[in-house]
Amino acid sequence: MDLSYTPEEEEFRARLREWLGKALPSLPEKPSPDDWPARRAYDMGWQRMLYDAGYADVHWDASPTVRLIFLEETEKAGAPYVGAGFVGLLHAGPTIAAEGTAEQRARWLPPILRGEEVWCQGFSEPDAGSDLASLRTRAWRDGDEYVVRGSKIWTSHAEVADWCELLVRTDADAPKHRGISWLAMPMSAAGVTVRPLRTLAGSAEFAEVFLDDVRVPVGNRVGDENDGWRVTMVTLSFERGTAFVGEVVACRRVLGELAAEARRNGRWDDAVLRRRLGRLNAEFRALWRLTQWNVSEGEVSGGVPGVGGSVFKLRYSHARQELYDAAADVLGVDALDLDRAWVLDRLSSLSYTIAAGTSQIQQNIVAERILGLPKGRG
Repeated sequence: MDLSYTPEEEEFRARLREWLGKALPSLPEKPSPDDWPARRAYDMGWQRMLYDAGYADVHWDASPTVRLIFLEETEKAGAPYVGAGFVGLLHAGPTIAAEGTAEQRARWLPPILRGEEVWCQGFSEPDAGSDLASLRTRAWRDGDEYVVRGSKIWTSHAEVADWCELLVRTDADAPKHRGISWLAMPMSAAGVTVRPLRTLAGSAEFAEVFLDDVRVPVGNRVGDENDGWRVTMVTLSFERGTAFVGEVVACRRVLGELAAEARRNGRWDDAVLRRRLGRLNAEFRALWRLTQWNVSEGEVSGGVPGVGGSVFKLRYSHARQELYDAAADVLGVDALDLDRAWVLDRLSSLSYTIAAGTSQIQQNIVAERILGLPKGRG
């Protein structure tokens, strides 16, 4: 498989680098991590800059390779992360682009691209995390509307979101994977209550969401009724296939910084630590090649990443945890100082083997869908 770039793709890279060099110095100061309205304004302002420069649509209207180049170059340049735009740009937007009607694409995609509307993800529930298909949030049809009742948890960016990509059970009698529908729910609807959750790292980008007879137009359903699990697999393929690309680049940068810090504070004399950092370097180089392979596969499949994303997600989650465990070794006693670089990142890395599908779920997908092994029987 050819993992090289075409002249046109390299020209896109050079043009993007030049623009980033001019645009980044004009950004305002980053707001406090705890001020989510200000963070939303900052993130959406950056998205508007991308839109005005012609780079806003790379997440779904460009080839997977161009998308990869964009994520690589913006991370290398230290550009703002998508932040509050994460769900809209990397999950809901690509799903609507792939599965939505022409009217739905016209309604929801331009505001995401222009940095005008923020989305959150209403998938997990208190009793439906890893086993997502066991969700119990119900939606009953009442004329041209669904009436939704239930709750969601770990709802990313709910406190500043305009819309929610919401999974609901529309047929309680169907097998659990077949009675689900994918809805776009306005967060301003009557009956929606948001309760922020604070993580171990002290951040509050997640929330509980309670839905008390919320009315959602039937026209907001993406895909057919009860076909939401298939649509969800499209969403998750983007989440596991390309959403973490920029983070791989960031981890490679952090690895270089760790080596420099180890040389500065004397930890570099530890041969065991040096071997650990060397192995991590090989690990992240391999993950980058795997990313390129997945992107090449996505080119063939029409832009939607395949199950290879689960291989990437599985290994990346553990590699990230190992990276920040190594950071603790480099820092020594300073690893207990929350004001030191990498300490909060170490705490947040603990969630990566759970977020976007637990490692156990990814192992099942790899075993059954890639290796062709039989499903386990309980």
